[in-house]
Amino acid sequence: MASGSPLSVVFLDAGTVDLGDVDLNPLKRQGRLMLYSDTSPEEVLSRSRGASVLITNKCVLHGSVLDRLPDLKLICIAATGSDNVDVKMAEQKGIAVANVSDYSTPTVVEHTFMFILAFAHRLLDQHRAALEKVWSASSHFALFDYPFSDLDGKVLGIIGFGVIGKKVAAVAKAFGMQVLVAKIPGRKYADAKGRLPLEKVLKESDFVTLHCALSPETRSLINTKRLNLMKKSAYLLNLARGPIVNEWAVAEVLQAGRLAGYATDVMEREPPPADHPFFQEQVRSKVLITPHIAWASRESRQRLIDEIAANIEAFKKGRKRNRLV
Repeated sequence: MASGSPLSVVFLDAGTVDLGDVDLNPLKRQGRLMLYSDTSPEEVLSRSRGASVLITNKCVLHGSVLDRLPDLKLICIAATGSDNVDVKMAEQKGIAVANVSDYSTPTVVEHTFMFILAFAHRLLDQHRAALEKVWSASSHFALFDYPFSDLDGKVLGIIGFGVIGKKVAAVAKAFGMQVLVAKIPGRKYADAKGRLPLEKVLKESDFVTLHCALSPETRSLINTKRLNLMKKSAYLLNLARGPIVNEWAVAEVLQAGRLAGYATDVMEREPPPADHPFFQEQVRSKVLITPHIAWASRESRQRLIDEIAANIEAFKKGRKRNRLV
């Protein structure tokens, strides 16, 4: 892209990244920066007009919107997934699209093991017993009401073996766990060596963790049939996308005692409705839920800002960096 007047850069939902604790100067150096904390679907078009660069985390950019933005040259997705942007229409219109990968890997991996360790060591049970003075009433120095097991020797099944999945595997092995990597049905692999059928991984794992992208092959990948393949003592974790898991099926198997627990950072609908089955009394003691923040440490959000700025800089210089089209 030839140099000239400063780029007009619009961040449609900066409030999803900037909590007042990150340095936005890398973005400000790229052009005239306009920040909106949030943008409703009805405001997307009006706020995007005249922009050379649009930055979006979760704001949806439909083809009908892109078709009415003649000045737009680059869309920067403040995330790895691109399902909120009509990439095909962008390509037809000559609009470059750039995502950001690998910025949240350390954070998501740590969050994964926070869930695993909380389940394995029954953290919430132990914590409640101490606060509710059950321990205080014990005749022993240690409270043995909630026995637990080591991770050493347990089997971790991983569904989605990209950058995050591989790092999770490395940490799991450091804990002494055995790692099984699943093939996703319907997906073709250039090298499937070491990958096992999904059904086998589900049957043999003590913990199963999801780190795959949402796609036609993975939507409702974990359903009633596949949940019933898992051990009753097993735990399922979703650090990927909500719609990969049938949440109502999970609630049903938890209530029936056919699964030990479910931990998730993502939901099919975000935020979830107040009457979601995970909030029911019979289920809530078996779930761990965080509000889609596994990616969102301060360090992770700063890496994201820096990478978006680098994508814009590369685009201005005519280079490809993290480009989807």
